[in-house]
Amino acid sequence: MKKNNLTKKDLVKNLSIKKGFSNNFSAKLINDLLNILINTIKIEDLRLKNIGAFKLIKKKKRLGRNPKTKKEHIIISRNSVSFVASKKLLENLNRK
Repeated sequence: MKKNNLTKKDLVKNLSIKKGFSNNFSAKLINDLLNILINTIKIEDLRLKNIGAFKLIKKKKRLGRNPKTKKEHIIISRNSVSFVASKKLLENLNRK
């Protein structure tokens, strides 16, 4: 089974083709958009109308185990992002 992941390069290429921008300009747009999203999520929850909501989750330090060796190790505290799709987006995805 082939994985079809969308990369930043793919986004830049698609934006360049569809809008006629240069690859450098498209890359700058994508990078700026991602930086805006990241900085906004760090400050507060981000809600994009008809798309969904991004929420910052702070995970605490905990004890983890390697399932093969059963060796224990500490998993450091870290931030994670949760995404919940809007009803409108889910309706569009499930439309036949």
